[in-house]
Amino acid sequence: MSFYKVVEQYRDFNVPKFFDQVNDEDIILSMAKEKPDPMDLLTLLSPRAAGHLEAMARKAHQLTVQYFGRTIQMFIPLYISNYCNNGCAYCGFNHKNSILRRKLSLEEIEIEAKAIAKTGMQHVLFLTGEAQHMTPMSYLVDASRLLKKHFASVAIEVYPLEIEEYRQLYEAGVDSMTMFQETYDEGVYKRVHLAGKKMDYHWRLNGPERAAKGGMRVVNLGALLGLSEPRREMFFTGLHASYLENKYINTEVAISLPRFNEAEGDFQPDYLVNDKTFVQFMTALRIFLPRLGLTVSTRENATFRDRILPLGATRYSAGSSTGVGGYTEIPDGQTPQFEITDARSVAQVADAILAQGYQPIYKDWDCI
Repeated sequence: MSFYKVVEQYRDFNVPKFFDQVNDEDIILSMAKEKPDPMDLLTLLSPRAAGHLEAMARKAHQLTVQYFGRTIQMFIPLYISNYCNNGCAYCGFNHKNSILRRKLSLEEIEIEAKAIAKTGMQHVLFLTGEAQHMTPMSYLVDASRLLKKHFASVAIEVYPLEIEEYRQLYEAGVDSMTMFQETYDEGVYKRVHLAGKKMDYHWRLNGPERAAKGGMRVVNLGALLGLSEPRREMFFTGLHASYLENKYINTEVAISLPRFNEAEGDFQPDYLVNDKTFVQFMTALRIFLPRLGLTVSTRENATFRDRILPLGATRYSAGSSTGVGGYTEIPDGQTPQFEITDARSVAQVADAILAQGYQPIYKDWDCI
């Protein structure tokens, strides 16, 4: 069974009606359960549960410390190409956007890697746009092998691959992958993905499962909050993570919570997620899946990231650049994929983590 069967199971579920029926006792019971089920997750995502946010935050904090200790794993993104064939209405890399396109050579990737390594960072996530003819598997494999020489952990955020292709990258040194479904609502998905292979909802939806089958140690999911009704999106994201956790017990599953950010173009999201709702989503996911990794990127501003650190987060990006070649040169005239709002250096983010009594983790583990 693929995760799409789960999507079909809940696709016509009347979420607004369910929310109308949620009461305070339901919320308290859902928080107290040792093994919450999908309806408990939906209960904790309800508007009414916002009135219990302090209790949810306490429970999320307790579970996070229990399973992860007082640690935050740090990573840094490395953009190696922004060529893209897709027509995502919300993205700065949209193939219709007249932006400076660039792909790093292997020599340039190594220069970037050495610059990043000087910060002490040992977890790197390399990203490309989705243009397979510009960044073929051979290029991804070569980049993976090169980066593995400099970092303990190499992760990818690239176009969806076949199982065997994920296995090739795993053998080349990649241990983790990120793939955002963007939206689990098929109608909205079709409306905002207007060209390229990303138009294929099912191929993308099953990408994380193919990665798990291909040996990836960590699989990171996400929906871009703002494209579709956010509470429903978080419900399906949580279901997707639960499906993978239960089916692939040797794979760590994580979720990112990207909120819509400015990109090149005139796209306006249908929904906005405020800070309080963001925290509700994060704490609800932690209570539903205590072993889940929760990633908060530099899309969020420094003050907010510092404030929510104890509430369930386990992974923070730091010192980020979303431009190709952004660590060793100023990307002149280059449009980033999205705007960064926490521009602190790796050392500054680490200091902020330490100031709250947490340990920033530069190097979490090594492949044997």
